[in-house]
Amino acid sequence: MDGAILSYDDLRNAPDLDSLTARAAERGLTPGWIDREAPILYREPHTDFLPAHWKYAEARAAMDGAARLIGTDLAERRNLIMRNPIPGNHIATARTLICAYQTILPGEQAASHRHAPHALRVILDSDGAWSIVDGEKHPMLTGDIVLTPGGCWHGHGHDGAEQAYWFDGLDVPLVHLLEPMYVEGHPDGMEPVKRVVTESPYRFPMERTLRELDAAAPDPDGHFGRRIRYETPQMPTIAITMHRMDGGFRGRPYRCTANS
Repeated sequence: MDGAILSYDDLRNAPDLDSLTARAAERGLTPGWIDREAPILYREPHTDFLPAHWKYAEARAAMDGAARLIGTDLAERRNLIMRNPIPGNHIATARTLICAYQTILPGEQAASHRHAPHALRVILDSDGAWSIVDGEKHPMLTGDIVLTPGGCWHGHGHDGAEQAYWFDGLDVPLVHLLEPMYVEGHPDGMEPVKRVVTESPYRFPMERTLRELDAAAPDPDGHFGRRIRYETPQMPTIAITMHRMDGGFRGRPYRCTANS
């Protein structure tokens, strides 16, 4: 083997900076001091993701079409992902979040699974749909918030008469970044129900939300109106806040580093 390569003299004795940079690049090394199109550090918070708006009426119409054209045998989760319109993006809604609309028809049941990402559901229109989390079956009624923390078995079904709809939020892009992603189907397919509950750490009923918003003081800074935050230690990467804007409310502008 060439002794110059063994001693790394081609690096140590490079005649100029360009030569050193090129020779280092051959070893998978890149200087931290060179200019880059995308900087490594920022003087202030920065995101490539764009503010975006998805119309629920359009999504609901598309879900109605999907409900007619595809069943739970082919689409275990019949959902439509809100994809941020930045170039090259395929699924993410924001840097750390995927948001989607989902629907289920009366009489359907989706098999249970579990996965690394944390997930939540905001129930938009439902009477008779339900969720099962680690064997506990509880209702999903309009206005409820339902949690499926990472690692928990979960599925859902619908015993009502009308199609149900909800909003999903998951930290999938964050899990992709940190790389502990996995998904596993339940060994029984349809998860056995251990007990039926209405009170659960995985469900925040609409009645509770309204009651706590009634008792909440208006935001003294004028940004949010009335606001409450639910404590969800089982889902540390996603915060859940509920807001009430009374008629005529105009919130003062603000910005923060959280995705929403």
